[in-house]
Amino acid sequence: MAISEAPARRSATYALLLALGFILLTRLWRLPAAGLLNYDAVTDWQTALGLAHGNGQLLFHHASPGFGLLFAPLAWITSDYRVFQVANAVVGVGSLGIFGHFVSRAGKLGPAATAAVVLLAGTSLLLTSSGRDFTENTFSLGAASGLLAAYYQRLHTHQPADLLRAAAWLTLGLCFSFKLLFTVPVLLVLEWWAADGLLGQRGTWWRVLAIVATPYVVLGAVGVLVGLPWFRWPAIYYRSIFPKQATLAGYHSAPHLEPFFYIRYLLDFEPAALLGLVMGAWAWGQPAYWRRREPLALGPYLLVWVVSLLLGLSLLDKAPRALLFIMGPLAALAVLSARRLRPAWAASAGLLLLVLNLSSLQGELYSRLPTHYPEVIAWLRAHQGQRIATTVGIGILPFANKDQVITLVNSEHQLAALRRQGYQYVLLDDYWRATNVTLFDSLRRQRPVAAWPEPQLTSPALFLEHAQFTGLSYDQSLAHQRLAAQDTLQLRLYPL
Repeated sequence: MAISEAPARRSATYALLLALGFILLTRLWRLPAAGLLNYDAVTDWQTALGLAHGNGQLLFHHASPGFGLLFAPLAWITSDYRVFQVANAVVGVGSLGIFGHFVSRAGKLGPAATAAVVLLAGTSLLLTSSGRDFTENTFSLGAASGLLAAYYQRLHTHQPADLLRAAAWLTLGLCFSFKLLFTVPVLLVLEWWAADGLLGQRGTWWRVLAIVATPYVVLGAVGVLVGLPWFRWPAIYYRSIFPKQATLAGYHSAPHLEPFFYIRYLLDFEPAALLGLVMGAWAWGQPAYWRRREPLALGPYLLVWVVSLLLGLSLLDKAPRALLFIMGPLAALAVLSARRLRPAWAASAGLLLLVLNLSSLQGELYSRLPTHYPEVIAWLRAHQGQRIATTVGIGILPFANKDQVITLVNSEHQLAALRRQGYQYVLLDDYWRATNVTLFDSLRRQRPVAAWPEPQLTSPALFLEHAQFTGLSYDQSLAHQRLAAQDTLQLRLYPL
């Protein structure tokens, strides 16, 4: 870096840090009032607690050994889910910082443009909701951002060290989420585009392979020591692609072509991101920017990343969380394209898009708070409810007392056996609506002894996230959501 560039880079860094500080506020705003609604978030929290207490059988839960192992030491100190939530929110902001730093340097952005990229990406509904939860998405986002930066460097330097660095980021991401596998076809396309034979060099390809294989060998050996098959981790990948049986909603995973699912999601919930895609295609669609064997500029590079992932994901089962790795690039495309196409309008357009994002956060996240699961627990405690069944959803678990036993049921036919075992109550949790596990008709016709609203269970995003589980289309998922939203009470308690 030239000496004259140093003050400009420092200013961009300060702007990046200020923007990240604002994003952290949006992630922590009313976070204790949210609870852990998502089924995966609750089980990830339970996994960290289980690993901390020596339950090695949970090592490869969700094919994410890194996530559980990283949070297990925290579970030695506390079991309060809110501490885990806050820690994960901080990680999510740090992951966004990796992306912002890369785009700022690669695009030689000034303070305002740097802040705009981070603010637009960080206030997206998807990144905010995943950053307020307790899942591995925050870590996989950071690894994907590091991979994006490292591979961009590899394309411009043609050095084996940069390719190995990209392989290391990919490997790190796979320790937290199998979603990084979705990036491999994109990397192969870019490798073909580079056409420099770097990957095929004898001293390079086997080092890449060794880096990627290392955690599978090491953690596979650890798994054997705790009584797991050495192939458990890759076996989870296999079962994700070829499940043995249908889901509880009756859906057996199969190629599910709905090409406009993600475009419609962006249009309805992430208009700023969709605008970034449109503007990016307009700004860099000319053939002059696409010469094979020549390094891609930042805009075309991000566009390849976004379009390739969108096309590939459209062939698989759908869930908005699959867009995790492209929300940052879409925000960057919006800013870079605005600066290129209409520089005079860039600031005003960026501010308008930020307001749209914040309005979406208020309507879809903050306005649905607080959670009412603590009130359910308070009622049960007042009425000596110690053994409780809950239907499909387990959002009540983080609030339960240590002396309470809560069991998940997926059908009302399981209740008779639980009654004989001394269970006193069943909570009809409307999570069954999002998962489309409709096996509680008789229970619903009874009169509850108590009931509470839980608006988070009527969120459109929640229903769309479960389309992968239900097999429902975009329209069908939202039709179910609208039906659920007509009800004013989502948590109903019945005596057994």
